[in-house]
Amino acid sequence: MSNPLTGLRIAGFPGRYLQGPGALAALGTLVKEMGAARPVLISDDIVESTVGDAVRASLAGAGLTATRLRFGGECTRPAIAQLTAQASAAQADAIVALGGGKTIDTAKGVARALGTRLLVAPTVASNDAPTSRLIVIYDDAHRLVGVDALTRNPDVVLVDSAVIVQAPVRFFRAGIGDALSKRFEADQCRRAGGLNFFGGLPPETAQVLADRCYAVLTAHGVDAIEAVSRRQCTPAVESVIEATVLLSGLGFESGGLSISHALTRGFTTIPAFAQALHGETVAFGTLVQRVLEQPGEAAVRAHAALLAQLGLPASFEALGQAQLSDEELARIGAATMTTSYIGNFDHPLDAAIVARGLVEADRIGRAARAP
Repeated sequence: MSNPLTGLRIAGFPGRYLQGPGALAALGTLVKEMGAARPVLISDDIVESTVGDAVRASLAGAGLTATRLRFGGECTRPAIAQLTAQASAAQADAIVALGGGKTIDTAKGVARALGTRLLVAPTVASNDAPTSRLIVIYDDAHRLVGVDALTRNPDVVLVDSAVIVQAPVRFFRAGIGDALSKRFEADQCRRAGGLNFFGGLPPETAQVLADRCYAVLTAHGVDAIEAVSRRQCTPAVESVIEATVLLSGLGFESGGLSISHALTRGFTTIPAFAQALHGETVAFGTLVQRVLEQPGEAAVRAHAALLAQLGLPASFEALGQAQLSDEELARIGAATMTTSYIGNFDHPLDAAIVARGLVEADRIGRAARAP
């Protein structure tokens, strides 16, 4: 039986996106507008201590109370199953995700299992998980084991920029590292005739959004990082948050991914890299992709210089291990080649080519950071 989606251009978007200082005050109203009477909050202990009272006050203002479930720290299938059972016992009719990418993906898994509405309120801008349908699953050793998906994008994404700037600046930088890749990955997916995460052809809109994301980050990234280090909301910060959360999320899901993100599966095979944030590994992965695209060494050096300017990893050492053995390089290359979107590239690839690209990117990245 033929797939009726074959050959169609497809894009997906969250139901609503709201951003600005104090946005969490609207959470209760938004949950009520979703028709929920028994919302369940999923957050870790740090987020609970930071915004829990504000969230409950907002819900109370809308005449709602919520059950809070504790997220343990890793998005695994057992964690999703445990929280699903607890949310079911609470008769949840809406899930509210509060926190970073792993909390959000776990909450997506619960909403998927129960078929409930979903509101996502990120407390860091470290990746573009908030807007997408995707649920990235790890094991307890932080090895990527699979990707599930909601049947639709989150109903509401609520971004309180005053909360975002209170998080360590490293998370903000990582979000930029994740988002910088989307221009190049969407372009490669389109060139290779690949499919996006809706199983369709990427529409022109996706590349426009990915290009705009890159333009915002290169224009305002440095100023925004400096402002966040002072915990200040500025116009540059607001623009970069929108780029890392909304533009990046729409760009990858509707535009498709390529090598930059495929490498994250390979990087999880190196224990020393486990301390790196997702966006930090993607930042270096994008440098590797640029090497493999063969745009000329000047273009690759310019990208390495951009990473250095933004304080993002551009070498093995910056990810946690100064040197990689031939066996480790081969392991990364082999794992990278198992991803579904590694074929979204317009040059032939195999594990050995990926390994050579890693070595060359490390060489250029180290030179970019040399005094």
